[in-house]
Amino acid sequence: MAIIDLINQCEKDMSFKIDKLKTEFNSLRTGRANPQLLDTVYIEYYGSRVPLKQIAAISVPDARTLEIKPWDKTALEPIEAELKKIDLGSIPQKQGDLIRINLPPMNEEQRKKLVKVVSQIAEDIRVEIRNIRRDYVEKIKKAQKSSEISEDDSKRYEQQIQKVTNKYIDNINQIAQAKEKELLTL
Repeated sequence: MAIIDLINQCEKDMSFKIDKLKTEFNSLRTGRANPQLLDTVYIEYYGSRVPLKQIAAISVPDARTLEIKPWDKTALEPIEAELKKIDLGSIPQKQGDLIRINLPPMNEEQRKKLVKVVSQIAEDIRVEIRNIRRDYVEKIKKAQKSSEISEDDSKRYEQQIQKVTNKYIDNINQIAQAKEKELLTL
């Protein structure tokens, strides 16, 4: 593998971790109804586990309400059963051919707990980014030891990987700060 390809792959791997961070943050409740709260919900449907958003329309009629309307009415029962298993602070209510979830307002203590969760998730992703950096720096050092690249090139490539790492760590910090601000805003 060419070194440039190695650096590009490193950046792709780190980008994947940013996507993972955003997905995890979107599944956190912020006080406002958000269809992404249900992105991680899978329903047992005709013998396989299917993401909720593939078998139902999820809408937000107001700031504290989620409505789930399955395209197939036979999916109402399994969706309701699965939604009762997750902790959204409210019990889903079936109303005709849709399920409604009224989210209670979050208190200050819940918000502070979620800020700690956000910090922990961000730190976990930072560690994963640093591990990716370590793995790619090791690959560059192996290439240098096997005389595929010179020592000067090795140092230059390591610096490039460090720049990419710094960029993604800064990105994580910005995303985490925005999420914390969103959580603390009443």
